[in-house]
Amino acid sequence: MKKLFPLFLFFCGFCQTIQAQEDDKRAPYQKDSTVPAFKLLLTDSSWFINGFLPAGKPVVFIYFSPDCGHCQLTAHAFEEKKEELKDIFFVWVSYLDLGLIKRFAEDYKMATEENVRIGRDPAYFIPSYFRVKYTPFMAVYDKDGKLLQTYESGTDPDTIAKLLNPEKQ
Repeated sequence: MKKLFPLFLFFCGFCQTIQAQEDDKRAPYQKDSTVPAFKLLLTDSSWFINGFLPAGKPVVFIYFSPDCGHCQLTAHAFEEKKEELKDIFFVWVSYLDLGLIKRFAEDYKMATEENVRIGRDPAYFIPSYFRVKYTPFMAVYDKDGKLLQTYESGTDPDTIAKLLNPEKQ
C-alpha cells in the first residue's frame, strides 16, 4: 500500500496539470468578465486607459481594421444610428497605423462624438485578450462593467441597442 501512495500523488498532480492546460485554452476575457485594463493611443496622440471610461455607462469595444470593408460598413451603420446610441460608450481599436485610424475616424465623424474614442493598441493587447479572429470584433459590457456578449464578426447597431436596452425595444 505504501508503494501505491507515491503513484497516487503522481496521478493527482498529472490530473491538475491537464486541468490547468484546459483552462489556458480559454481566452482571457472568458476567465474574467470585467472590462480589461487597456492602453490606447488616440488619434490626437493622447493616451486613453480603462480608468477613463465613464462610470455607469455600457461600453462596446470594436476591434477593426481601417481598410476592412465590413468595418467600414459597420462604422457607417453606427454613424447613422448615433443619436439612438448616445448613452453607450464606444471604444474603436486597431493595431494599424495611426494615420489610417485618424482618416477612418474623420470619414465616419467619430472624432467629434463624446461617446466615442478611437485609437491604436500598440501593445496588441485587445486582440490578444479577446483572441480576435475577424474584424470587426465587438465586446459589449453593461453599465457595471460586466461582459454581456461578444460578436466575433461584429453586429449591427440595433442588436447592440436591444442587448443593452431590452425594455426600449
